[in-house]
Amino acid sequence: MEFDFTTVLDRRGRDALAVDVIPYRDVAVEDGLRPIPMWVADMSFKTAPSIVEAVQKRLDHPNFGYFMLPDSYFDAIINWQKTRHGVEGLMKAHIGYENGVLGGVSAAIRSLTNEGDPILVHSPTYVGFLHVLHDLGRKVVTSPLVRDANGVWRMDTADMEQKIKENGVKLVIFCSPHNPCGRVWTRGEIVSAMDVYRKCGCTVISDEIWADLTFDGHRHIPTQSVSEDAKMRTIAFYAPSKTFSLAGLIGSYHIIYNESLRKTVTACGSATYYNSCNVLSLHALLGAYSPEGARWLDELKTVLYQNLRYVKDYMETEFKGVSMFLPEGTYMLFLNCRKWCDAHGVSMDELLKRGVRAGVIWQNGADFGDPDSIRLNVALPFSLVEEAMERLRTRVFTD
Repeated sequence: MEFDFTTVLDRRGRDALAVDVIPYRDVAVEDGLRPIPMWVADMSFKTAPSIVEAVQKRLDHPNFGYFMLPDSYFDAIINWQKTRHGVEGLMKAHIGYENGVLGGVSAAIRSLTNEGDPILVHSPTYVGFLHVLHDLGRKVVTSPLVRDANGVWRMDTADMEQKIKENGVKLVIFCSPHNPCGRVWTRGEIVSAMDVYRKCGCTVISDEIWADLTFDGHRHIPTQSVSEDAKMRTIAFYAPSKTFSLAGLIGSYHIIYNESLRKTVTACGSATYYNSCNVLSLHALLGAYSPEGARWLDELKTVLYQNLRYVKDYMETEFKGVSMFLPEGTYMLFLNCRKWCDAHGVSMDELLKRGVRAGVIWQNGADFGDPDSIRLNVALPFSLVEEAMERLRTRVFTD
């Protein structure tokens, strides 16, 4: 490989939530065990050299005053969206900077709804959406995703339409690719969902932050691309942060084609005077959305998919009663452990704590609306993935 995905980074004390925070305050990792970060959705790899080089080049100039986003920022996004996702007709006017996808989602919710208004999400639901909706005082309406006979997560469009009509929903949040389930929705599935939203007169917030991380022949279909109606009723959010592990630099962007909708949403964000890009985030995006960044990403996807397959095969072979869908996108696995827990007389809470004591820091599925599941991040060197599985075998999934 051209790039390094095997070096184990010591992230302790290096501004890394993933290793400096244990999300279970009453549980400690056993002495002598190094925590393996498999919970929060960032990666434990060296980031793309093109990003480090772009940021370092900017650091070589010793002044960091006020600035405006240059045309190169918008050109990089337009070119990336065209070459990676087949987007045509995207223009500078359609793109706007956001201080994080959740910040953009919050601004859209505040500009289009009032406190107490209902908003539809699919369940399991990304925990960030639930926090934003709760903090803004909106009513969460859930339409459950269901697993078919082959274990594939599917939308239930009939349930979606019923919930929208029963609750008077006018704004929905659509996650594509889906976190935490790992589905990369097909064009037909997106068309069906957007048809429901059109019939019910809903505006759509489409979180597409995982768009670049799809595997095994699955390709991200931008929600706005499936029809002219979808293009005009959708607010889409993207970022290089998940793709290149840049969450600590902050920097996302929206794509909104509908001028009226764009003015409404951007007016809300602008009114806070907080929504300004950091100059290093600008150069990080330019380094990410470059030909070398694209090569790095293609190698990363191979590494991630191998990790996902290894963990799924290992756990379903070694731990009877644990099942999961092999993600088509994202680097997160959603492990259903209910049958194993019932067969061994172990509660989900105790299983989670066993993992943390063993230094496998994973995430409670109840936070996403599924108390039978655990979310597991596999975006780390394979040697750590192997070590984590061995710890689970010898210390966690035991009688």
